[in-house]
Amino acid sequence: MITFKVLKPGHKMQIDLQAPLSISKVLQDGRPLTFEREGNVYWVEFERDLPAGSERKIEVHYGGRPKVATNPPWDGGITWGRDDLGDWFINTTCEGLGASAWWPNKDIGYDEPDRGMNINMTVPEDLVDVSNGRLKGVDHDPKAKTKTYHWLVKSPINNYGVNANIGKYVSWTDRYQGLGGTLDLGYWVLPHQKAAAMKTFKEVRRMLKAFEHWFGKYPWYADGYKLVTVLYPGMEHQSSVTYGNYFRNGYRESDPSPGSRYGKKFDFIIVHESAHEWWGNNFSMRDAADMWIHESFANYAESLFVEYYWGKKAGQDYVIGTRSMILNDKPIIGIYGANREGSGDMYPKGGNMLHTIRQIVGNDEKWRSILQGLQRDFWHQTVTSRQVENYISAHAGVDLSKVFDQYLRTTKVPMLQYKIEGRQLSFRWDRVVPGFDMPVRVSINGKAREISPRETLSTLKFVEPIRSFTVDRNYYVKSEMMK
Repeated sequence: MITFKVLKPGHKMQIDLQAPLSISKVLQDGRPLTFEREGNVYWVEFERDLPAGSERKIEVHYGGRPKVATNPPWDGGITWGRDDLGDWFINTTCEGLGASAWWPNKDIGYDEPDRGMNINMTVPEDLVDVSNGRLKGVDHDPKAKTKTYHWLVKSPINNYGVNANIGKYVSWTDRYQGLGGTLDLGYWVLPHQKAAAMKTFKEVRRMLKAFEHWFGKYPWYADGYKLVTVLYPGMEHQSSVTYGNYFRNGYRESDPSPGSRYGKKFDFIIVHESAHEWWGNNFSMRDAADMWIHESFANYAESLFVEYYWGKKAGQDYVIGTRSMILNDKPIIGIYGANREGSGDMYPKGGNMLHTIRQIVGNDEKWRSILQGLQRDFWHQTVTSRQVENYISAHAGVDLSKVFDQYLRTTKVPMLQYKIEGRQLSFRWDRVVPGFDMPVRVSINGKAREISPRETLSTLKFVEPIRSFTVDRNYYVKSEMMK
């Protein structure tokens, strides 16, 4: 059942559903509607023009065998797996592929179900379905030997954030007293995982405490927070975060920040995927080309988690330690209107870009207020990259447009070229977009100061000869001495 609002008069509606699934019939008020298929798009014809401002409902009947995910979550679809005891263990993933891989919807990033969803899943009676939101009830059909799980999501939700996880789950609950009051926590694991999970999942409370400090209130108090074990590494399904990290710190036994010693001090999946509840779910991209809005902020959130518990230098070490993974292979921003995201550098490079911007802002409380402001002012909304860029510039009081252009739209790393001649320091930016004017902190003879390079050569003179010159490591730039 799809409820929709008519924005302008018309008699045709688009519904997306990917092969090999197919729609068999569409009903309105019990009467069949005609429809045509064009690839993965179905054009539904109404009997007459629907008036603007009106609300209507259609009932879509569909079936078939959905695409199998071969490498979830990166390759989407359904994972038909078995758990360690040989029982069915089934998961859905569809961020890149689109939710229309397993249910009919308007598969467009900027048009979320505004009033949430009812998710009803029928499974064999010996299995359990875990989906988004709150469990409202379970119907048992002894004759068919099935159970139907009824989940209710009250908040707007990304289509790809909707999920189904089916297995022999057991669960337990907890409550967290946070900025929004009492938050219900639910944990769903397989029986043989419970002992390990009850230890590892304590990280959730630490995550919530840190992220509510940095970003403000958890966005989904109405729907709760769930952590659900799955076969693949994990995914940010809204209010139903999925987890497959072996109940160990780091990321599947590797260090997500190879250049620091902090990557294995916490469970990466719990922290990173839960960060998306703020960056990606509450605050969502309108187009896949702007995926950095999700992943750069979630990557950066990891370092803020480290900073909250181990101090500011530790957080710096963490984000700087991810630079070895930056490829600079293609721009972070992808191709608009084509469901094409940009480089995987949106993770480490995007995180380092945000860390660099924090240095430019130069005031940690102001920076935190900007992060919280983004969450507050774009609460439950979809946004564009330009909106985010302009917001940060406006609230920082600094025009950061060239900084964003440099790091998001090129593969070049700014090169600070400098020359020392006795008491004189000359410097300029190279390998930058036209007009790049980012200030940078440096140390001259052991004393910190800020300089403002341009593309043309600038010169400063000092009282004493210059014996040493270094660039603050917190800026993602390179430096070289001019010959």
